[in-house]
Parts: sequence; structure tokens; C-alpha cells
Amino acid sequence: MSAPLCRPSPFGSRPPRGMPVARRARAVIPPLALLLFWIGNFAASAQTNVTTTTLGPLSISLGPSSGAPDVDSGIKILFLITLLSLAPSILLLMTCFTRVAIVLGFVRSALQLQGSPANQIIIGLSLFITFFVMAPVWDHINQDALEPYQAHKITGQQALDAASGNLRDFMLKQTRPKDVELFVSMAKLPPTSVRDLPLRVVTPAFVISELRTAFQMGFLIYVPFILIDIVVATVLMSMGMMMMPPTTIALPLKLLLFVLVDGWTLIVQSLVRSFGM
Repeated sequence: MSAPLCRPSPFGSRPPRGMPVARRARAVIPPLALLLFWIGNFAASAQTNVTTTTLGPLSISLGPSSGAPDVDSGIKILFLITLLSLAPSILLLMTCFTRVAIVLGFVRSALQLQGSPANQIIIGLSLFITFFVMAPVWDHINQDALEPYQAHKITGQQALDAASGNLRDFMLKQTRPKDVELFVSMAKLPPTSVRDLPLRVVTPAFVISELRTAFQMGFLIYVPFILIDIVVATVLMSMGMMMMPPTTIALPLKLLLFVLVDGWTLIVQSLVRSFGM
């Protein structure tokens, strides 16, 4: 008697033998039912004047509308969650972090060190330098926006405008007028005062200016180390030691020079002073 043919499962591998199919189905159905019930509750409550959704300790309530129901409330919540997930990247681009991180990366590349200092150390040092440089701006934001808003003296929109105004002032001080004019012309804005420029124009102009300044500082950092490489290569060629890599002798000389002149102190001091502090 021939063995029965086994057809392959349309869902990939066969289910484990230790757990029956019916039991696994009963284990999957309650979460699906709970999710469907929550979605149905949200859709049903959205048809009323007040939208209230409760999921465990989380409760989302949308106030009554004065006319037609607000059909895009879910889109607004989704947009807010997306904005919160992108907030760290946005804040890093609107502060001095870009210039500091790029310059510190150039220092490691100029020394021809592959993994020392590590990326975590460079990013951590860049963050602390950013906190130090941006401390006056945070203080102004706290005085002009956060404290009055917590005291219910201004609305949320007014607090947001005050906070963005302080950030705009900081970015404009570090931005070249040429870059600002570039994005103003591409945005086709009418003649606008500097204080009224939108952040969608100021932020990309600030990022471009920061990249240009960081690359200029990186070039100045590279110059002495390139001279060391040229001198070492010339000496080795004159001595007939053409088979020896110049890096073998140039790397210790670079480290010795960097330590003797207290290089990290000079780099950090130059970075902080480049922001007008």
C-alpha cells in the first residue's frame, strides 16, 4: 500500500505538533477580537460629538465640535506622533550639533585613527558641547515660552511662536546672508523682514552654512597633519626606504604633536568660540 502524498502547506512550514490547531486558533482570536472591538468603538464614538478612546491606562478624548464632526482627528493624532518621532533629528539640525560632530569626525580622520575615539564618544562629546553652547538659548525659551505657558499667561500657539523665535535668532546669527537669500528666492517669498522669515526657509539655510563652516574648519585641521605626511614620505624616499609605509612613522608623530599642543582643548575651544561665546 503506497504512502499518502503530503501536500505542502500554503502558509510555509507545518505547524508544530505539540500544540493543536484549534488551541492555537483560540489563542489568536482574543487579541484580534480586542483589536476589532477597539477599532469599532473608536469608529462608533467618532460619530458622536465627543470622541473618547480608552485602551488600558491610555485615554484619548477629542472635544465636541461646534458644527460638523472633525473627521481628520485621527490624521492629526498620527501626524503628531510622527512629528514626535522626528523631533530629535529636527532639534539636532536646528542646533550647533551638526558643526561640532563633523569637526570632531574630521579630527579623527586627520589623525588616521580608525576606531579611536569611538563613535559613541564623539557623539556624546558633541551632545554635551551642544548643551553648553545652546544653554543661553534654552534659558530664553524657558523664560519667554515655557514659564508663561505653565502659568497660563499665554496660549500654546504664542508659546510655540516665542520658542521658535529664539531658535530663529540663533540660527540667523550663524547663517550666511547668501544662503538665506537662496532659499527666500526659491520659496518665492515677498520682501520679508528677518524676524518674520519662516523656519522652512531659515532651517535649510542654517544647515548649509553649518556644513560649509564645518568643512572649512576640517580643512584647517587637516593641513598640519598633511605636512607631517609629506615630510615623513620625503625623508623615507631620500633614505631609500621606499618599502616602508609612511603611516608607520607619521602616525606616532601626529599623536605626539597632537598631545603636545593639547589638541582636544584647542579644538573644543575653537568650536565654542566659533559660535560667538
